[in-house]
Amino acid sequence: MSLNNENITIAKAQETVDSWINTIGVRYFSPLTNMAILTEEVGEVARIIARTDGEQSPKPGEKLDLADELADLLWITCAIANQHGINLEEAFRNNLNKKSVRDSERHKKNAKLLKNNT
Repeated sequence: MSLNNENITIAKAQETVDSWINTIGVRYFSPLTNMAILTEEVGEVARIIARTDGEQSPKPGEKLDLADELADLLWITCAIANQHGINLEEAFRNNLNKKSVRDSERHKKNAKLLKNNT
């Protein structure tokens, strides 16, 4: 299953995850297992950022591949959405609209964001 030079929409990502899980992966894990996997992957992202942007230093030989870990997050998010019948493209569009209305002036008035970040 290869999508090397193909543009991948969110819908295509969800479809690809579903196809992979139902063929190569045999079946979906339970929703609770997928929630645990999501949490684990968030921890992996946090570990990398703590070492690349924070004060922690990496352990000898430690892999710091943020792109791969973010892709893992996208994968498990697609799997969870598929299990719950959620169209992530539609959900993202609705979420962006919500944020655009709710936060249209909120951040422009945030004194903490207006400070010089030096």
